[in-house]
Amino acid sequence: MPEPVDHAAAAGDHLVSVDPVQVQRLTDAVTRLRRALRSSIRTDYPWESLPMAQVELLQTLASGPLRVGELAARQRLAPNTVSGLVSRMLDAGFVDRQADPGDRRTARIALTEAGHRQLADWQRAHERRIASALDALTPEDSAAVLGALGALERLATALGEDESR
Repeated sequence: MPEPVDHAAAAGDHLVSVDPVQVQRLTDAVTRLRRALRSSIRTDYPWESLPMAQVELLQTLASGPLRVGELAARQRLAPNTVSGLVSRMLDAGFVDRQADPGDRRTARIALTEAGHRQLADWQRAHERRIASALDALTPEDSAAVLGALGALERLATALGEDESR
């Protein structure tokens, strides 16, 4: 059996030992959840074909317009990757370019009404799918999943997810 991992540096002054088997199980569960949700959405909602990278950009832009460089930094992607994603989203009508009031040489990317609708549709479809899956669980399992939300949100923050928003 593997030895627990010492995460003292990551945890600050106190020592945290994490069972690597549990870490592996959590990693596997998160991966399976993402894959299952992505797959089931495309099965249950065939219209849903928006790549996850574009969805994440739409989610980021929901809080307001940003420059491509700012989007890239928040998503931890290369600017040329974000430019390509933005180009496809411009073609789809989900975003548009706006003059940057602080620097007329640059543009900011903003959600269009179609982009807001697409993001809202995507969110509702996922919420319905997750609610359906929670209903299929035992009441105890459903309560356990929902009871873990605060800890999962803090884990996402600890992983730096909030820095990308």
